Amino acid sequence: MAEHRQSKKRRYITWAVAGAAVLAGAGIAAQTSMAATTWPAQKTYTGRAFDTCTAPSLSAMKGWRTDKYYGAAAVYVGGKNRGCNQPNLTASWVKSVSSLGWKLIPIYVGAQPPCQTSSNPEKLTASTATSLGTTDAKDAVAKASALGMKTGSPIYLDMEPYDTTNKSCNDAVLAYVRAFDKELRAKTYRAGFYGFTSSSAKAIATASNKADLPGNLWYALWDGKETTTTDWPWGSTQFTDHSRGHQYKVNSKETRGGYTLTVDRDWWDAPVAITG
Repeated sequence: MAEHRQSKKRRYITWAVAGAAVLAGAGIAAQTSMAATTWPAQKTYTGRAFDTCTAPSLSAMKGWRTDKYYGAAAVYVGGKNRGCNQPNLTASWVKSVSSLGWKLIPIYVGAQPPCQTSSNPEKLTASTATSLGTTDAKDAVAKASALGMKTGSPIYLDMEPYDTTNKSCNDAVLAYVRAFDKELRAKTYRAGFYGFTSSSAKAIATASNKADLPGNLWYALWDGKETTTTDWPWGSTQFTDHSRGHQYKVNSKETRGGYTLTVDRDWWDAPVAITG
């Protein structure tokens, strides 16, 4: 996510190479199954959100809360490919910022595609995709739970750009995502996904088989538009009922309440963590 995983320049290059023109998808995205499980009510936030590599200090979060321009912040709860240390991200921090009125969006940077050109500590393969997806989901739930993010919360799996026209690579990614999401739901956490409209998000939205795919899609499309509808590239019946997030601008240097942060901007209409 912007400088969190790759430089802005590199991500634009990767983004351009990874996908052809965006095509409209069809069908309805797989939503969280409620069968045989009593699910906590979804906690939805609609409005501006930001994400940044390292969770800001509590003082910065207090400062940024003064003008209420943003109402939610995305935080990296774990994953071997997480790009930054998180000295501030503790259960105490989560409790404190939640009491200030902040809504939180948990991100997990899991295994990345085998055909991705960038180097990563953890890459999936066709043979490891399913087992790795299950293992990573268990870790994601453990990390989120330890921070005080309760069952019913979403966890958004971060998948960076890759060549979706590479069938074997794409099939492996989808197998990994399905295993990850299936395990999340088994532990009563909602499945979300962060990716690019030209590649990783496109792979989810246009998959013909929707089984075990995420019910919430956070799409990166840096067009500067605060919307999850007017620039939505796929079928209007997909990811409806408060299931979309849009990262519309990256590397925005902003000062609020006396604290300066460089953030990515998001327009949000989707689940956020259940805390408190």
